[in-house]
Amino acid sequence: MKVALDAMGGDHAPREIVEGAVRAARSRGTEVVLVGDSVAVRAELERVSHGNIPPTISIHHTTEVIGMGEAPATACKTKKDSSIMVCARLAKEGAVSGFLSAGNTGACMTASFLVMGRLEGVQRPAIPVPIPHRRGVTVVLDAGANVDARAAHLAQWAVMGEVYSERIFGVARPRIGLLNVGEEEGKGGEVVNEAYEMLKGSKLNFIGNIEGRDIVNGKVDVVVCDGFIGNVVLKLAEGVGRELFDWLKDSYKSASLLSKFGAYLSMPVFRKIKKAFDPATYGAQPLLGVDGICMITHGSASALAIDNALKVAETYYTQNANNEIKIRLKASGFSRGSQA
Repeated sequence: MKVALDAMGGDHAPREIVEGAVRAARSRGTEVVLVGDSVAVRAELERVSHGNIPPTISIHHTTEVIGMGEAPATACKTKKDSSIMVCARLAKEGAVSGFLSAGNTGACMTASFLVMGRLEGVQRPAIPVPIPHRRGVTVVLDAGANVDARAAHLAQWAVMGEVYSERIFGVARPRIGLLNVGEEEGKGGEVVNEAYEMLKGSKLNFIGNIEGRDIVNGKVDVVVCDGFIGNVVLKLAEGVGRELFDWLKDSYKSASLLSKFGAYLSMPVFRKIKKAFDPATYGAQPLLGVDGICMITHGSASALAIDNALKVAETYYTQNANNEIKIRLKASGFSRGSQA
């Protein structure tokens, strides 16, 4: 798989982006096209590779960058030669198999819609995110692509989430839950209740309504909700993870010598848990439902995160996930134009 990598997107671009590409190229032979200002990108490439640039890495020059704070629609329409727009065009033209960016998420989504379009039958794409728990991860979607949703959208995202959980995390027949204010049937508003009826009558492994605590207790593999709620869940999980480990560190600073020694012995366990909460571990998430591969990663992505993101992109591509989404949407009756 050849990936177009937005070398100018993210808080630490192009340094961390380029280093991540070099890591992937050296460890797995990943083919990467670094898209951005060729002078700045080549300088980082020379520095990171110590002059020994991997042969699977190339550069595609662009003259513009979409900033993190820019309005996505306006920026994509006026900055045609931005790294994000060029990445999307390379994917559309077949020069690469997909693209990855740590830049403006809204711009990545807009570029994907404008250039690549939607998969057949898809009404609205969605962003899935993995939330860790003791026995694995729970995939939550949508995590911010759509601040509101209709019942048909939620039903489609359940199908997309099933494919994503299977193909990326290896979960056989994922359990799917609908995020609600209670487990009982009939809870919540009109949209959620309509979605409940659609999912209950489907062939999905739908277990019914679930509550917020079920996201982290392993009861369910895929959680479906609108993007407003999903983004709140994501940011809360990230914040709790960071604060919990900072809290532990502060507590041990004022602890007894014996407690500090116990903490030292427990460091391997703490590191394992911390890794599970680190977004870099999961690399990137695809924008599910676009007619192509658009991988979105955190704006503060490190070289490790970029390396892992490229690995996820490769897995998504080799698993032919987009084609599977089309097949299952059609079989479910939830595809665009159906009665749903």
